[in-house]
This record gives sequence, structure tokens and C-alpha cells, in this order.
Amino acid sequence: MISFYYHPTPNPAKVALFLEEAGLPYKMVPVDTGKGEQHSEEFRHINPNGKVPAIVDSDGPGGAEARLFDSTAILLYLGEKTGRFLGAPEDRPELLSWLMFIGTGVGPYSGQAVHFQLAAPEKIPYAVNRYRWEARRHYNLLDTRLAQREYLLGDTYTIVDMAAWGWVDRLTNVFNTEPGEALGPFPNLQRWFEQVDARPAVARARALVNDHPFKTVSDEETKRALFPSNYAAQEVSNEA
Repeated sequence: MISFYYHPTPNPAKVALFLEEAGLPYKMVPVDTGKGEQHSEEFRHINPNGKVPAIVDSDGPGGAEARLFDSTAILLYLGEKTGRFLGAPEDRPELLSWLMFIGTGVGPYSGQAVHFQLAAPEKIPYAVNRYRWEARRHYNLLDTRLAQREYLLGDTYTIVDMAAWGWVDRLTNVFNTEPGEALGPFPNLQRWFEQVDARPAVARARALVNDHPFKTVSDEETKRALFPSNYAAQEVSNEA
């Protein structure tokens, strides 16, 4: 059994999609980041970085319990555990390259674009332009990649597609556009997204959000839980 530590955000969504595609038995463990549950001692024992997703696999290597965090690491681990969604052996160099590109480029720059447009207390034009421009460059690369192939590795659906789907699904937030407009500049990516999004496992992965009443109000508690660094100077001053 796999315990899957989840909040309805892009990186956990990737892992949810793999679990549903593979039909692995798992238990969803909600981590309400708006309430600060990611900072609990119990969760930090699983992920010292205090981020979702994370998993605990009771049947890890050698039958021992295995703890993993970071969506890229989890996708690779589950792909190797099941032998599924990894493409052909000759695809390995491309799989690793594009998976890491999504994990170190697409995700972080998309996340920062969302933050500086929608969450930052000050809308700093330089930061907004920097992260939107880099995010757009990354999605243009994916769009170009998909011009000559059905999926990101070729004709086979893999963990690379699952990793990309998690963020492309939130492109409206990344570019702060109206629903339905974000994919317009990326026709190949739009074709790919519609194909992946129509898979039955996607609907099941999306439905996980309905299994727990996650906090949706962005109040002071939420801001302190998600952006503790914004309050660090104030807390040091109060302690002085």
C-alpha cells in the first residue's frame, strides 16, 4: 500500500495521475497547505522540505518501507517499480532530459509566475516579466517538441507527459488569462493537452480534491503557512 500525501496543486496532480493510470493501491493522505499542515513534525519526518507531494511505500526495495518526496523522484520511482510509462530503453536519455527540464524549468518558473502575478503583496513589474517570459519560453519549447510527435517522447505516453500535464493544466494561472485562452499561442501543446486530459485516469485524479474539504480561503493563516519568509523579519523584530 502506498500512502500518498496530497494537496490539489500541480505537483501532487502528476503523482495522482500516475497512481490512477497504473491502478496501484494507495491511500490519499490530505495535507492542507493552507492550514500549514506541511510544517507539522509528522509530515517533516516524511519530507524534511515540507512540500507536497510525498509518498510512503510499505513495499519498497527489499520489502522495506520507502519514503519519497519531490514529484520527479516519485514518478521515476513508481515508473521503475511498476515497469510502466518509461518508454523504450533507447528512450531513456530523452526521458531523463525532458523530465528534468519539466522539474527544474517548467515547474519552478511557472510557480514563480503564478506567485508574482497572483500572490505577491506587491506586483513588481520586473519579477512578473521575468517569470512570465521564461515560462512562455519553456512552453514554446514543449510546443515545438510536440510539432513532430504525438507525445513528448514520441508515440508513447510516459511519465514525461504526466509531469507536463500537471502544470499545463494550470496554464490559466501561469499567464493570468481567461479560461480557454492560455493555450492559444501553443497549438501543438493544446492538441497534446486535450488528448492527455481526455484519459479516464485524469478524471479520477481530479476527483481526489472531492475527498477532503481543503481550505480555499486565502486569509492571514494561509499566507503565513505558504509564505513564512514574508513574516520572518517581523518575527525576529518582535523577539528582539
